[in-house]
Amino acid sequence: MINVKAFDNVLSKIIKAEAGIRKVILVDRTGLTIAHVSKFSYFPIDVDGVGAIASAVFVASEEQGVNLDLGDLDIVSSEFGKGKIFAASCGKGILCVITDNDVNIGLVRLVLKREASEIEKLLNEFLSEKIQFPTSAAEEAASADESMEDNLEEALKELEKF
Repeated sequence: MINVKAFDNVLSKIIKAEAGIRKVILVDRTGLTIAHVSKFSYFPIDVDGVGAIASAVFVASEEQGVNLDLGDLDIVSSEFGKGKIFAASCGKGILCVITDNDVNIGLVRLVLKREASEIEKLLNEFLSEKIQFPTSAAEEAASADESMEDNLEEALKELEKF
């Protein structure tokens, strides 16, 4: 059974790979945050907002590439005066990495490509698990009524044989 800790372990591996990586966020393709890690607690950001925007930018760029018949999109990078944002596909998720300005871009790209396949496997396993929801008292009572009706029908059929 996969839990969020498994995602945190991979994200922690990414954040430790390069000194300039500040934050790593894993979102689904709708922008919902699955997991995130931060190197500096004093680096305050709206994780959900940044992840949602990164997902939207990635999916829009991906669609643009499809329309232009450019093939699969691997990584989107945005370079700002004080840092960079990378977004990479990992199957049903998108991996977002926020870095300092002087980060080793080649190393970040390498780490993203390597770890994206690991996250894709985890996501597929996580999403394929059957979730057992607790049943309500009403559902249990309805199930018991159906069971009693089935037993009653079987008993009546047995009586008819005599």
